[in-house]
Amino acid sequence: MSIQGRRDHIIEVAIKLFCKHGFHATGVDRIMREAKVSKKTLYNHFRSKDELILAALQQHDSVFRNEFMRDVEQLSNSPQGRVLAVFDAAEKWFSDQNFFGCMFVNVVGEYSDTNSPMRGVSKSFKKMIWRYIRSLCVDAGANNPETLANQLALLFEGAIVTAQINGTAVSAGVAKDVAAQLLVADLAAPGTTGTATD
Repeated sequence: MSIQGRRDHIIEVAIKLFCKHGFHATGVDRIMREAKVSKKTLYNHFRSKDELILAALQQHDSVFRNEFMRDVEQLSNSPQGRVLAVFDAAEKWFSDQNFFGCMFVNVVGEYSDTNSPMRGVSKSFKKMIWRYIRSLCVDAGANNPETLANQLALLFEGAIVTAQINGTAVSAGVAKDVAAQLLVADLAAPGTTGTATD
């Protein structure tokens, strides 16, 4: 295995363990055992556990956004349909046996320091999701894309947490029903300027 390949393997193993067991509860020794690497190898790639956590968050961000956006694009061919397909893609995500909630919400729950770099990565991820939802709203012809994006992003986040707590994907469908009502109301409303969240 190449040096880069070994590094990527360590990150992949760490992501699975962090998602399933949490960040503080997952020790470096367990990551080494699961990845089948020595302490020397791990620390050749990551100077600390925090550095590994940051690398895992960044990798998960890249993989998740690409897969999620691809799912949304494939689930509907119409601009308005893609706004609602966000929740169909969420239902697919929630139904996965390896769904343990949002990795970025989970890490914020474990790192209380507002200046933590983990929180910074998480905040950037959530802004990216909001911008993506807003772009779908614009493409759908929303009169108030910022306001609608705020509403849909809140629904999306609520559905994630509910799915994590309840262990079912039902919340995605409930959120989609509400999102459809919000979309219809926005398209019927006169255009005004909403308030952006970023």
